[in-house]
Amino acid sequence: MVNCKPQHFLLALSFCWWTTSIHVSSEKHSLKPGEKLNSTTLLRSEKGYYVIKIVTSYLQIYGPKNENWPVWIGNRNQPVDTGSAVLLLNHSGVLKIESKDIEPIILYSSPQPSENTVATLLDTGNFVLQQLHPNGTNTTLWQSFDYPTDNLFPGMKLGVKHKSGHKWSLVSWLTSEKPSLGAFELEWEPTERELTIKRRGKLCWASGNLGNGGFIHDTYYIIVSNENESYFSITTLNGELTRWVLLETGQLINRNGADNNVARADLCYGYNTDKGCQRWEDIPLCRHPGDAFDSREGYPNEDMAKFLENSSYGLSDCQDMCWRNCNCTGFKNYYDDGGTGCVFYHKNFTTGTNFASGGSKFFVLVNKPHHKGKKMWIWITVVSVVAALLVISAITLAIKKRKRRLEGKKRKGVETKNMADLAASNRFYDVKGFDDELKIRQNLKVFPFTLVLWATEDFNPENKLGEGGFGPVYKGILPSGQEVAIKRLSKSSRQGIVEFENELVLICELQHTNLVQLLGYCIHEVERILIYEFMSNKSLDYYLFDCDRGKILDWTKRFNIIGGISQGLLYLHKYSRLKIIHRDLKASNILLDENMNPKISDFGLARMFTQEESMTNTSRIVGTYGYMSPEYAMEGIFSTKSDVYSFGVLLLEIVSGRRNTSLYDVDQPLNLIGHAWELWKESAVHQLVDPSLSESFDFEEMKRCIHVGLLCVSQYAKDRPTMSDVISMLTKESSIVTLPQRPAFYLERDYSYKEVSYEELNTDSMEEITTSS
Repeated sequence: MVNCKPQHFLLALSFCWWTTSIHVSSEKHSLKPGEKLNSTTLLRSEKGYYVIKIVTSYLQIYGPKNENWPVWIGNRNQPVDTGSAVLLLNHSGVLKIESKDIEPIILYSSPQPSENTVATLLDTGNFVLQQLHPNGTNTTLWQSFDYPTDNLFPGMKLGVKHKSGHKWSLVSWLTSEKPSLGAFELEWEPTERELTIKRRGKLCWASGNLGNGGFIHDTYYIIVSNENESYFSITTLNGELTRWVLLETGQLINRNGADNNVARADLCYGYNTDKGCQRWEDIPLCRHPGDAFDSREGYPNEDMAKFLENSSYGLSDCQDMCWRNCNCTGFKNYYDDGGTGCVFYHKNFTTGTNFASGGSKFFVLVNKPHHKGKKMWIWITVVSVVAALLVISAITLAIKKRKRRLEGKKRKGVETKNMADLAASNRFYDVKGFDDELKIRQNLKVFPFTLVLWATEDFNPENKLGEGGFGPVYKGILPSGQEVAIKRLSKSSRQGIVEFENELVLICELQHTNLVQLLGYCIHEVERILIYEFMSNKSLDYYLFDCDRGKILDWTKRFNIIGGISQGLLYLHKYSRLKIIHRDLKASNILLDENMNPKISDFGLARMFTQEESMTNTSRIVGTYGYMSPEYAMEGIFSTKSDVYSFGVLLLEIVSGRRNTSLYDVDQPLNLIGHAWELWKESAVHQLVDPSLSESFDFEEMKRCIHVGLLCVSQYAKDRPTMSDVISMLTKESSIVTLPQRPAFYLERDYSYKEVSYEELNTDSMEEITTSS
């Protein structure tokens, strides 16, 4: 049966608000510069179809008329204080949400400040910010349709803008009560010309090729594909309202259709391929075709329950974890925590359960009967296939058998030591225990070692992308054709086991467009392997410090890279569930995707804190010379300001195209920071700019970057800005009133120097260090 009651808690509150506040500002449908919208006022579209208002901690659009459904949310991941929150269009053309105790949430910031703007709620449900021109024409600067939540309206798009890489997709609510990003995402795949639904990145459902347009059930759709964009859109026929909603269960429904089921990703278990469901490779052996979860109401036997509290788990996450746990036979949401977290039930929990209406909703695993004869043939087939694979593997490995035999004793000793290190590595996790780590891993794909060997052609040196302190990184191609980056722990790495575990735990916690995505991992004997998304344009240092390749990075790309790195760091420091300090931010750890957008990688040295913690110290100082802050390099004290220092160094490197450890002054040894400081004092910062940029850059923008970079590399941590301040200064949201002070690691001019060779002046070396005391 289709669940037609999502967001029931929020809707109840909304209905109370609607009935008591409908008289407020009934005719107003636009915001002009300087005007505000708060929790006691609203905007209504011209014909009254939709309203927008701040309610229950969120900026929400409600409608259509007489339905009272929340159809769009402007701050779904950042709830605000309803009483103090306002939506403001200021005189510079900035549209933002302000509330006490939080940073402003910027919906749009105009590159060229202008008062000739107006924000209007249209009868289509679109909230549009426009610039008005004297000739009567309007330019759309921003619109809510470009940032959909879980609703798709006629006129909205699913797809991608090719030049900017901006993607339109629907993402379900986490639970029926929480509008934050949920497990399911509806996307348009332009190559295959099909709609897809993914759960936590895994493909669950696909529509198949939809051609050039037509009907899906009773909805007419169009498809557009050109050099600028590729997208899917639904339309309204005969004046009938059409609206699709992606529910937190994975169902895609037409809220106003006669046949409201568009897709049922909630019924995709990995073994079935009917009605668009996709087969998965990693189905647990204890689950069989026909097994499914069925909903019940009542009072389950809590003596057979296990509770898992987690603010990021929705109903589908609970289902997935139960499906993968052979001892789990039922589940429900942990409703005492606002509908997040899980309750798992074990075998025979229905014994003593009171099935009655009015109780809580829970789900029971229903097993399809399996006949012994059929089961026997399945086992015979499985055993035959396994035996054949073993024979093939034996032949393939025969050549290496003698070598392995000779190294057997040595490997056994290494394996024993590494496993001891693996067990001991938990001492570095100050916040989350090993049990939590295993729970996190349930959301990751475990890759068989044989598949890793196949993907890398047995770690063929020709597939090697590079090598860092952790070990070598190889390009791999999965059987599906997907390109991946495979990071293999070096067997000679003393700290590698700790870094592997640390990165595995940390990266699972992080989801941001400027952080590299971990796809899965592999543990096989002494092998420790991480599998990442493949970044086609390698790392930032590949271009930045090469005279020819550096020309590819024009100023627009460099400024975009600076902005992306700063956004990624801000997320790590402030908006992730736990405060993360990276500790090894450098050019080689910034990867670039096909559009040259940056993604921070390599979290092997990162540390987790609660949001209340600010700093700590360590006797194990790890990182890269030239990027380490003085308090960390000399005293082992690190905080978010340590990352700010590294960012400052990186920013100056991006502007100049040179490494910090290169020498710049022919009169005496001077690193990049010192060189920038000298030029700043002489008001000659333009001399710092990479010559390959010629004059094709915004001088004020460049000067602002150098100013911010020098503030970040201040000698003392207290004098450095936060990443929030950095972004505000870089985007001109606030003026820079603080002048830089004498930077860290700056050598005063001293003319009693030794003679430096040309080769030393142009050295490209970068020393990675790991010390212990």
